[in-house]
Amino acid sequence: QVQLVESGGGLVQAGGSLRLSCAASGRTSSTSTMGWFRQAPGKEREFVAAIRWSGSSTWSADSVKGRFTISRDNAKNTVYLQMNNLKSEDTAVYYCAAGRSIVVVISPYEYSYWGQGTQVTVSL
Repeated sequence: QVQLVESGGGLVQAGGSLRLSCAASGRTSSTSTMGWFRQAPGKEREFVAAIRWSGSSTWSADSVKGRFTISRDNAKNTVYLQMNNLKSEDTAVYYCAAGRSIVVVISPYEYSYWGQGTQVTVSL
């Protein structure tokens, strides 16, 4: 099993920044890819960004490119999501996810493990 714990959410004004963290524990060696998803009230869960534990491959949704950056610290088994120039439409619960042998990184169904989520609220 793999446990994921997110932190770093909160309330921020539009144009501000937040950095989310996702600490992974347990059998992290069984996972290859870490992802961030978000879900706003009344909407489906959507892909935000993903990164492999090895190599340099990263992916980001078009809606966050140029504003959000995903990174990792393998020594700490932690993945980060740096969010800059936040907009009101970024308001959502942000979830960290992990999976193995993921091909379609943007699909939440490819991920086996999920964190409890952290709320991000962007005010105007």
